[in-house]
Amino acid sequence: MNRFIRGRRFAGIATAILFAAAPMTARAQDFINVLTGGTSGVYYPLGVALSKIYGEKIPGTRPTVQATKASVENLQLLQQGKGEIAFTLGDSLDAAWKGDEEAGFKTPLKKLRGITAIYPNYVQIVAAKDSGIKTLADLKGKRLSVGAPKSGTELNARAILAAAGLSYKDLGKIEYLPFAESVELMKNRQLDATLQSAGLGVASLRDLATSVEITVVEVPAAVVDKAGPPFVKVAIPANTYTGQTAAVPTAAVVNYLVTHEGMKEETVYQMTKAIYDSLPDLGAAHAAARSIKLENALDGMPLPLHPGAARYFKEKGLKVGS
Repeated sequence: MNRFIRGRRFAGIATAILFAAAPMTARAQDFINVLTGGTSGVYYPLGVALSKIYGEKIPGTRPTVQATKASVENLQLLQQGKGEIAFTLGDSLDAAWKGDEEAGFKTPLKKLRGITAIYPNYVQIVAAKDSGIKTLADLKGKRLSVGAPKSGTELNARAILAAAGLSYKDLGKIEYLPFAESVELMKNRQLDATLQSAGLGVASLRDLATSVEITVVEVPAAVVDKAGPPFVKVAIPANTYTGQTAAVPTAAVVNYLVTHEGMKEETVYQMTKAIYDSLPDLGAAHAAARSIKLENALDGMPLPLHPGAARYFKEKGLKVGS
């Protein structure tokens, strides 16, 4: 009988320990909120894919995806600890780290930490063919959407137009709209053109090109040179969009994935590793991700790497700054 009671007591203690440990396990789960962009852009489908990858490859995590206004909002949310990983354009990231008020950052966002460079965003200026817009100069007096206010796209628009000798005052009308809304206005003949900074084959422009005849407007090399870093000269390959039969020169800016200093080293290490272990999955989610390469992971990184990301890249033989 005594042995039975002792056994009952031992079982009870063991059960109590298990129940006590259960809340600790739940608390120990790492929430990974992936900050993306509008649902019709490239960030969002890649964020959804990344969330799925993290859920499958990093035990004890609870990934979620948040649609946002993209780069500037993402960086502000990270600084506030309201996200764990975010997509951003390189020029927005540089402005956030330095505290460029004109770009939307009243103070330097010094809690941000880099994870990796990913793919280039192409500055894609697409006009309705019947607008008569064929060059940047033709935008004078026309109706143009430049993206959400102070988004990465809108910062790109300001820089490219300025390098071409244009300002918003030269245009007939400026709309500050996300990609999908810009396209809807163009379909309804309420806009002449849209400037979208995104990966090649962005869904919004594919949709537009199958609905109306378009002209993809060149950003000449001289304009890219005048805009200067972080812009680089690239070309939108022929047939990227319906009706675009020739390659079109333009500018590009590298995109990055970033986090904040409060994230645990091991978690960020696993997040970084999962990205590079899953490149085919990301490429399947959107063609833009097919240009993500390990050897380019640190290209142009304008802020310190998170220690977890630095550890992964050192293991892979990349030269990581101190």
